[in-house]
Amino acid sequence: MYVEQIYTGCLSEASYYIEDNGEAVIIDPMRDLDNYLGLAKDRNATIKYIFETHFHADFVSGHLDLSKATGAPIVYGPDAKPNFKAIIAKDHQTFPIGNISLEVLHTPGHTLESTCYLLKDADGKEYAVFTGDTLFVGDVGRPDLSQKGELYTPEDLAGLMYDSLHAKIFPLQDDVIVYPAHGAGSSCGKSLSSKTFSTVGEQKETNYALLSKSRGEFISNVTDGLSTPPAYFPINAEINKKGYASLDSVLENALQALDVDSFEVKSKEENVIILDTRNESDFTDGFIPTSIFIGLNGRFAEWAGSLLPFDATLLLVTDEGKEKETATRLARVGFEKFGGYLKGGFDAWKNAGKQIDLVVNIPADEVAMDYQFDDNLIILDVRKESEYAEGHVVKADNIPLDKLIDPAGYLADMEELFNVYLHCAGGYRSVIAASLIKRQGFHNIHNILGGYAALKETKIPTEKSKSVLN
Repeated sequence: MYVEQIYTGCLSEASYYIEDNGEAVIIDPMRDLDNYLGLAKDRNATIKYIFETHFHADFVSGHLDLSKATGAPIVYGPDAKPNFKAIIAKDHQTFPIGNISLEVLHTPGHTLESTCYLLKDADGKEYAVFTGDTLFVGDVGRPDLSQKGELYTPEDLAGLMYDSLHAKIFPLQDDVIVYPAHGAGSSCGKSLSSKTFSTVGEQKETNYALLSKSRGEFISNVTDGLSTPPAYFPINAEINKKGYASLDSVLENALQALDVDSFEVKSKEENVIILDTRNESDFTDGFIPTSIFIGLNGRFAEWAGSLLPFDATLLLVTDEGKEKETATRLARVGFEKFGGYLKGGFDAWKNAGKQIDLVVNIPADEVAMDYQFDDNLIILDVRKESEYAEGHVVKADNIPLDKLIDPAGYLADMEELFNVYLHCAGGYRSVIAASLIKRQGFHNIHNILGGYAALKETKIPTEKSKSVLN
């Protein structure tokens, strides 16, 4: 028996390769398939099944492309209603893999079709449970992602999850390994551990949700303090349910190399967005006017899914050699409309003498001086409400980045005499915000180098309080 967790850090997503006696299965595959196909080839195994724990909301699964590439059928648990051919398994149905097996454990709660898969070894002993978004290390799946057409409240789904966990997970042996679909950083829960696996016994002893003393307490615990789910979650869930274009066809469009003039012509077409994915320091030094910055070095795909419209055509500006990675990571969260990329990157644009824009960076200690004397200074904090509440600059406005998709409302009464100073925790999100604001035509903005971490080291006053959205 061989089990490998394949972890994609930028989405905090775990998929799994399980194999025995030349037969393999994949659980919750990503859209790019090289890892799975490569493992099977290297280990001289045949992929027999593709298991899905649910209709994922935070990424587009690779189930359709992988099934087409291997001929392996796609398996969902009970209550799944995909718009494509799949095996809809029964609760406790068993699927053999060589001399081992996977047992279906229907665990509604995160979604109605949510299902865990219990791996048993050749002797029938319980070895590991693949819990999808039902059970994480340190948390459980959020119960507020009711899908289109469903009339379930978060409390309804949390109650179902309590029942599922107690009926299907609690009876398992304490040494059974827990392999979840996500780790820390994912928006699918609120307090996921940085550990990517655990045991049933450890979770019973340490997971705040599993320590709830009653069904009512569990519902209260898991529904309290939930942040607003990212805007792209329902879009991705629908894509996973209905189907999508092949990744190869998406990449074919995205990887069209455009010279400077062709790129400029396309950029002026209707409903086109220039997306610049370089490092934030390179972007602030110079970029193509109206570009939106989302750097590959951060939680790129999540922010793209949260901030960019899915019906727009994307033109890419990347570091040379990063074009395919950029397009692949965008496709993972459902982007399929691409117009190509700028051949030679930003340097080609600059060397051609085309117009450029920039973001003014300012050190935190200079902000501290301006804070005392500039009556027109406005500090805009684009961190999460919870971060702001834990500590912020006195009189700073807080608009979390995901609420700044269209900054026109915030800027409506703003005059150019105001000096807007942007910051996040360290500098990544504030540069995204700067690009969004400059795209609206407001240019009197400054990006605070080092973000709040640097501001705290100055004499500028800070305080703790609740966030107030403007």
